[in-house]
Parts: sequence; structure tokens; C-alpha cells
Amino acid sequence: MRLEPIAHPSLARQLGLPVAAIMATVVVAGGLAALAGANPFAVLGQIITGAVGSKFAALETLNRATPLIFTGLAVAVAFRAKLWNIGAEAQLYAGSIVAVLLGTGALGGPLVLPVSAVAAMLAGAALLLVPVVLKVRLGVDEVVTTLLVNFIMALFVSYLLEGPMKDPMGMGWPKSAALLKEARLPRIIDGLRLHWGFGLALIAALTVWLIQTRTTLGFEMRAVGQNIRAARFAGMPVNAVLVKTALLSGGLAALAGWSEVAGLKGHLSLDLSPGFGYTGIIVAMLALLHPLGVVVSALFVAGIFVGSDAMSRAAGVPTYIADMLLATALLFMVLAILLTRFRVVRG
Repeated sequence: MRLEPIAHPSLARQLGLPVAAIMATVVVAGGLAALAGANPFAVLGQIITGAVGSKFAALETLNRATPLIFTGLAVAVAFRAKLWNIGAEAQLYAGSIVAVLLGTGALGGPLVLPVSAVAAMLAGAALLLVPVVLKVRLGVDEVVTTLLVNFIMALFVSYLLEGPMKDPMGMGWPKSAALLKEARLPRIIDGLRLHWGFGLALIAALTVWLIQTRTTLGFEMRAVGQNIRAARFAGMPVNAVLVKTALLSGGLAALAGWSEVAGLKGHLSLDLSPGFGYTGIIVAMLALLHPLGVVVSALFVAGIFVGSDAMSRAAGVPTYIADMLLATALLFMVLAILLTRFRVVRG
């Protein structure tokens, strides 16, 4: 058996296979629930209810989706140009550190929010710039360098929260001081936790889509991603395109950390991210690297996490089913992407 490329996949093939992947994921989820001793249909219903069954649940899903949109966009932008950014988690924390540094008294007044957002993006961009320069100058594999930066940043944040940035009024807990009121993103709905970081994430997705489809940079990013040798032969500044891609990707990931601190938490702690940077890879792949699809994918993944928490409490089923569900969804979606572009031929 071998794989044969499909020159022009039909629309039915492009849409049908991803839908089939989602349906297969649902079947697997039902099987996992049955193995855990629960009614599969009841578990799936409780996940849906827990995610969107009430106003509070729906808004919590949007809250959880906000950082996933940013990290999903960061990964989608980089992967589109075949720049394997695995360091969105580190860039997220870089943005959160800047949010605390500028939001706890270093900068005041009405400009603190936009200034801290821009500064956070610059910090995330600079963090990814180092591995990319190593890639284009020395040929160092960015998968390794960006992944290692995640661990370095985690240790650095731990050092900051146990030392220079530790809140003296925090009763010994490793967390930073709280942000000033003017450094906090306002709530979209008073009394509820959904903040304007979600609106900013939607604007970011639309902006990235416009960049990729309406600008020269977007065309160059796609060309480099499809065939870097052909792009270089055509005279495109491949190294410059990769650097610009890195700046955009790192900045988007940093906005995830900035929005979590400025919009939701109000301070920095070691548990700020339960793996948003890594989950962003799943979000981007489920969206087929499409910026607008990232929004839908992030909502889907956030709904699974939020719904699974509610389902676990109601049905007594372990929450790790959500992790298995996402892993299964990613595997099926990768297979669907493969079969969209290739057909299996015997012989």
C-alpha cells in the first residue's frame, strides 16, 4: 500500500473527512465513558450541559477559550510557515511577567493597558526571536530550542515568585502583587468573569486572517511553508520572512499570558497556565491552521475542558477523559488531513 497525492481534493473530501474525525472522536469518548462505568450518552450530555447549558457555563467556556485563541493563533501562524514554535508556553509567561511589572505601579494612568499589551507582545516576540536566529544562522532545530525555553521560563517564573516579584502581603504564597485597577481589563458583563481579552482575541484572529490573505507577508509565509527552496529560488527573503513570522507568533502567544493576568487573575502565579501553550498546538491543528478556524477550535477545546469538569462532579467520571478526548481528536484530525491530501493505493 502507498499514498498517492491528490492534486485537487473535492470540497466533499475536504469537509467530510474532518467531520468524520469529529464523529469518530465522539464515539471514542462514549467508549471511554462506558469503560469508566458511566452511561456514555449521559456523560456526553453532561459535558455539553456543563459547557453551554447555562449563562455562567457559556461565559466560563469563553473565558477558557481566550488564551487558547491566542496560543492557537501563535502556533497556526508559525506552523503555516513551517516554523515549529513549541514554545508558546514560555512566551505566554513572558507576557504575564510584563503585565505584572507594568501593572503593579511601574506605569500608571489610562495608557497602562495598551502600553503593557504592546510591551508584552515585544517580550514574547523577543523570546522566540532567539531560537529563530539560531535556526536561520546556524541551522539549529527550533523544535528543541523552543521546547527547552519552556522549561527555562518555568524555572525563571518560579524564581521571580519566590524572590523579586513575591507579594509581601501574600501570606507566603508564591504569587505576585495584584495589578492596579487601571491595569485590569474590564468585564464584558458586570458581575461575571468574562473580560475584554476575549474580544481582543477575536480581533487578533481577524487581523491574522487579513494578514495571511491580503498582504505580501501572508503570501510569503504561505510560500515559505509550502516549499522553502522554491520560495528562495523565486527571490523571496526567506530568513526575513521567518523572523517576521516569529515576531508575530511570539507576540500573539504573549498576549495569552497578558490577558490572563490583566483580565482574569489579576496577579501572576505558578498555576497561571495549565498548559495553554501546548494545548494551542492542538487548537491550531484542529483548525487546520486557519486563523478563523482557531476561534471555533478553541471554543470546542474549552468546552470540553469546562464541560468535563462539570461532568466529573455530576457523574463521578475522572476528568482525564477530557485529555484523552483531545488527544484522540488530534490523532483523528491529523489522519483526516492526511487523507484529504493523499489517497491510499494498493500495490
